[in-house]
Amino acid sequence: MATAPVSRRSAAWKLCCGALLLGLAPALSLAQPKLGDEAYQPEVGQPGKDVVWVPTPDEVVKAMLDMAQVTSKDYVVDLGSGDGKIAIAAARRGARAHGIEYNPDMVALSKRNAERAGLKNVTFVQGDIFESDFRDADVITLYLLPSLNEKLRPILLDMKPGTRVTSHQFDMGDWMPDEVRELDGRRALFWVVPAKVQGDWSVQIGTGPRAETLKLSLTQSYQKVSGRMVWGTRDAALDQPSLRGGRLVFTALDANGQRNRFEATAGHDGRMSGTVIGPNGQRRNFTATRS
Repeated sequence: MATAPVSRRSAAWKLCCGALLLGLAPALSLAQPKLGDEAYQPEVGQPGKDVVWVPTPDEVVKAMLDMAQVTSKDYVVDLGSGDGKIAIAAARRGARAHGIEYNPDMVALSKRNAERAGLKNVTFVQGDIFESDFRDADVITLYLLPSLNEKLRPILLDMKPGTRVTSHQFDMGDWMPDEVRELDGRRALFWVVPAKVQGDWSVQIGTGPRAETLKLSLTQSYQKVSGRMVWGTRDAALDQPSLRGGRLVFTALDANGQRNRFEATAGHDGRMSGTVIGPNGQRRNFTATRS
């Protein structure tokens, strides 16, 4: 696994989490009697840059890729790819896969594993995940310590809205997962990177003489949003706002107190566009820019 230097406090946390990982090691060793090849045999619990190596069980790998709905259209990047197991599993689904691993022996083993599997759509490199460029990924997979997940969090949140992130065992601090699966004492966690929509927006519905300009104010904590809309003389809270990736949906009251449903696509760039569905089912296009 590729990691970064740690403080004395985080080193203690590493030891604690390492003990947890090693607590899983006996069962994992029984499930996977062969952990390498003739050229290199990694050991469960062997030290890495900031972590110990423990392989992810097959059922957890499957759950992670299932939650992320990995298909042949995806580019999957595994951060701290170890023996290449997760990236190879993604490649078996037809995805283009890439693993970044700090230990050069594990990288070489991963390449041999991929070659033995007859896969041409997976690559591995030796590197530090915090110095690597993986912004083009559609799916990020990882099995790192909580402190490293939290250090990665701002990098992941800067990725394109809708990027899917899945982790074995550990969370992202106060960024709550969209889904968690429990598998015989282990966890698979899943997030969707949300668009950054917080702020004040100017919304224009339609064009020409019948166009309307509204004010929208959004407050955001990761994928959770709330807000208010000023429509004419009416200022009211949004009803049931929902944000998943770049898709923002909410209901707002118009100047006459009628409910209107907004369905928008938003990015990190302070722009959104979509459709307003009025109380009579009439659909109108709208655009919005953040001030």
